Amino acid sequence: MKVAKRPEIERALDRPTLRCFLLYGPDEASSRALADRLAKAVGADAERIDLDGAALAKDPARLADEAASSSLFGGARYILVRGGDEATDAVEALLSASQAGNPVAIVAGALKPASKLLKLVTGSSDAIAFASYMPDARDAVPLVMGLAQPLGLKLTPDVARRVFEAAAGDRAVIERELEKLALFVGASPESPRAADQAALDTIGAGEGESSSAVLIDAVLTGAARDAVEELKQLAEAGEEGVPLIRRTLARLLQLASLRADADTSSVDAALARAGKSIFWKEQKVIEAELRRWSSAELARLVERLTNVQAKLLAPATAGPVLVAEELLTIARVAGRRG
Repeated sequence: MKVAKRPEIERALDRPTLRCFLLYGPDEASSRALADRLAKAVGADAERIDLDGAALAKDPARLADEAASSSLFGGARYILVRGGDEATDAVEALLSASQAGNPVAIVAGALKPASKLLKLVTGSSDAIAFASYMPDARDAVPLVMGLAQPLGLKLTPDVARRVFEAAAGDRAVIERELEKLALFVGASPESPRAADQAALDTIGAGEGESSSAVLIDAVLTGAARDAVEELKQLAEAGEEGVPLIRRTLARLLQLASLRADADTSSVDAALARAGKSIFWKEQKVIEAELRRWSSAELARLVERLTNVQAKLLAPATAGPVLVAEELLTIARVAGRRG
């Protein structure tokens, strides 16, 4: 089976008849949100079995065994795996097993096109794969409005764009912000309500975004000293770790899209075509960043930060220290190009 489109993976997770669901890509928050759909489909009382790729690499038969096993209390169960290619042998055993009644969701992070796990899953009729990518600014308004509609929220394009920017394009964060907004204005599918800028101000949507944006721009333009100061201030405010990485990834993916367009014409032309999808106050700094990084280099930065994010989500990691070290390394590299 080919890599699925979003409606296909959502339908498959909502009515799980397949053995394996591979949820991968740099936007791990969206992958985890999709895994939550499987949890909802099997039922609130279902037993969840958590496994990781490293453990399955040592014992490949365990995944198939767990998939075929009954719950201790006789109810439904499902399996959540965090890992990538190291789980390939375990997934192969699962797909070739004679029996596997419990569905398996794998949150794998970024995988290369040559990934053995990806090839195995897409080559099976009993498995499905979906890649989650952080949306770029051009997708902001339709994405947010699409997520707001089932909640009964009516948004103007300006409000939708602000929610997107506040969440740094992170779908899971956008959904949480919209849920808070719907609760605040009393919106529901049966009783739709409009939410305006004042409502966003009241619930604090986007609080802290401007300070992290200053850090991200300092990193990508090579202002290492400024980056150090911003990291200190953000740490004192409790803004660090995974949210900071995700916001940086969102900017990198925005730059990668613009840079790919610029490679076929020019930076000026790409920015002109982007139009209002770039906030006017950010146009100069985004132009500076585009001129500093090539498409290949942006792709490497996305890969590096995706790997950092995966490490942060694993147990017993250095957390904020790891993030600061990576961002300052990027800032030093950018500074040498100035």
